[in-house]
Amino acid sequence: MFSHVFVSVGDFERALAFHGAVMDSLGLALRFCERDKPWAGWHSAGDSRPFFVICKPFDGQPHDPGNGQMVAFAAADRATVRAAYQSALARGGTCEGPPGLRPQYHANYYGAYFRDPDGNKFCVACHAPEDEDSGAAS
Repeated sequence: MFSHVFVSVGDFERALAFHGAVMDSLGLALRFCERDKPWAGWHSAGDSRPFFVICKPFDGQPHDPGNGQMVAFAAADRATVRAAYQSALARGGTCEGPPGLRPQYHANYYGAYFRDPDGNKFCVACHAPEDEDSGAAS
């Protein structure tokens, strides 16, 4: 569905360390990193899209996170949700909702919410029942 998701950042090196750790915990591979631009992008296995990209704003203006905007990553299982959340908090992220069931979305929705050091909001979610948490994220 998506070609890429782009999130602007204020401090590229800090953002690279933060998002690199979160993407590692999700099993996403760094596809490119060009510090001179600066930008970096990750993808799922097989060099496939969509890409998740961080970069300083192209217009040269300061970063400003949008209210109500969020990027949500699919996780294969609930342990991965917890690992990504802990990775985010360990690298300066802030909690927007700890890992847990969110039955208001659907019976098996298990998610965690956090903001990166630039204020961008993220979610990591697993949609499978706990006993079916295998490799298939949806």
